[in-house]
Amino acid sequence: MTSASSDTTHPAGAHPGGLMALSVGAIGVVYGDIGTSPLYTMKELFSGSHGVALHHDNVLGVLSMVFWSLMLVVSFKYVLLLLRADNRGEGGQMALMALALRTAQSQSRRAWWITVLAIFGTALFYGDGVVTPAISVLSAVEGLEVAAPALHPFVIPITVVVLVGLFLLQRRGTASVGAMFGPVMMVWFSVLAVLGLIQVVQNPAVLAAMNPWYALQFCMNEGTHAFFALGAVVLAITGAEAIYADMGHFGARPIRAAWFGFVLPALVLNYFGQGALLLSDPSAVKNPFYFLVPEVLLYPMIALATCATVIASQAVISGAFSVTRQAMQLGLLPRFVVSHTSSESAGQIYMPGVNWMMLVVVIGLVLGFRSSGNLASAYGIAVTGTAVICTMLAFVVMRNIWGWRTGAYVFLIGMIAIDIAFFASCATKVMDGGWFPLVLAALIFIGMLTWRRGRQLLGERMKADTMPLDLFIKSLFHSPPHHVPGTAIFMTTNPEGVPRALLHNLLHNKVLHERVVLLTVVTHDVPFVPESERVVIESMDYGFHKLYLHYGFKDEPNVPRALELAGEKGLAFEMMDTTFFLGRETLIPKIKPEMAMWREKLFIVLYRNAGSAVDYFKIPVNRVVEFGTQVEL
Repeated sequence: MTSASSDTTHPAGAHPGGLMALSVGAIGVVYGDIGTSPLYTMKELFSGSHGVALHHDNVLGVLSMVFWSLMLVVSFKYVLLLLRADNRGEGGQMALMALALRTAQSQSRRAWWITVLAIFGTALFYGDGVVTPAISVLSAVEGLEVAAPALHPFVIPITVVVLVGLFLLQRRGTASVGAMFGPVMMVWFSVLAVLGLIQVVQNPAVLAAMNPWYALQFCMNEGTHAFFALGAVVLAITGAEAIYADMGHFGARPIRAAWFGFVLPALVLNYFGQGALLLSDPSAVKNPFYFLVPEVLLYPMIALATCATVIASQAVISGAFSVTRQAMQLGLLPRFVVSHTSSESAGQIYMPGVNWMMLVVVIGLVLGFRSSGNLASAYGIAVTGTAVICTMLAFVVMRNIWGWRTGAYVFLIGMIAIDIAFFASCATKVMDGGWFPLVLAALIFIGMLTWRRGRQLLGERMKADTMPLDLFIKSLFHSPPHHVPGTAIFMTTNPEGVPRALLHNLLHNKVLHERVVLLTVVTHDVPFVPESERVVIESMDYGFHKLYLHYGFKDEPNVPRALELAGEKGLAFEMMDTTFFLGRETLIPKIKPEMAMWREKLFIVLYRNAGSAVDYFKIPVNRVVEFGTQVEL
């Protein structure tokens, strides 16, 4: 049985204008990426590296493929079906993985495959995420070449300046400009619709492309060319994964309303308008999107397109921060520094390490590929790979949680065929640039698996060398140490054993605090854990207490706030009388490691450079004592 619908989480219809307001917000955040695809999709289809011949039948065939891709992949798969697969109102790759894992035993082979697939899908997200800002902003600025060919040398520098400005603004957060995202994108989609409608009215015959027969006929007539064309058709649906990933921000109803009521019609009209223009003026193939625009409005349109692509890029960058934090919570990545940019919204965060790494890669892409046409070869393969994984995980959820039998297999066979066809076509562009997101995703994938496995081995080593807590407490009755007033909190991942920091404190300082708390943070496979369920207390003999703090993978761990909640449950803390004891392990490579030596060294490097637990858990730095120890992996 699935968790509560996101519609109940976001009761858009509970007050007048609620659904409308959330729908406008969704247009600004959810549909920015897919909404800027008309800038380059048709251009790549007819003049890209595998461009098809420009004539009447091919234009209708290509339009039919674009239209039915939007209908089957975006409308059916993501908007209608996947928005039902919510994890307590949240969506995205991590939420889908958590749902799928509930159907498998934790140590089973199925659980391993589900986890690996989800990790690889997350790694592919980063591969796609760095291409999106580069191709989007570059394709918008390339409109200058249409307005004034002499401005061609300035396209790359202007693109770099826009992107650097975008990433520099991340530290300020999106709260101040976020309110403008929806209205700006409303204007953008309205302009898309009007520009396309003008051409469709002049050549209404292009509407015949809504008949799927034209797509089938195109595939039969063009054969290999049609297969290669799929690699450009997929550009029309890039960004579809954001529909599911951002469900928790807006809810399913507003996202569906925005898509079917506004975004889809605008996109279809613009694509069909570009097709109509190509039929009447084949020379427009140089840049079909900007040739739709009246010459007098060209510069304003370039400015609007740049704003739209910046908004689309902003959503991708914010998504990278969010996914990274979720991966950290689930133990898939080391801790990064997280800064909050809004006092009102916990979801608005800034991660400087992720931000600057993305900037370097994005600028490298722009300088290396130098045109949106070249970047199109690098775009798509990560998107289609993610789509294949999403379909497989969705099948597990449909079959084992929703109880679908025949329907789940029909969905799997139908959608996996489409996904694999897109992926295979994009794979032909690997040598032309598609290698980049794959290599980047592979590196991140290896890093995630290495970090996960290394943490598991480190936990086993620590547990094997740990004295059982019950025996330790019994020994205190026989030879009690000297007691000092106050509370000592020892953070530990193994509440059944004695933390090394506790033993070190007792060995070196010869004292034990009158109240000892073993604090364990537990992350669950749900996005959020209510504060009423945050704290679990277990009291033991000799002034010992076990304190469990429960968080979801989208929650923000905050130990001081949790201690306040513990006080409401009978275990009160006076912060000025409380000391936190943490262990700092120095890892030593093992002579015969259980991981490959290079992976062990990689884990040690990641471990040494991980962010501080003090910062991550919001612990007051003036109340912390750290004890160092060496651990052999």
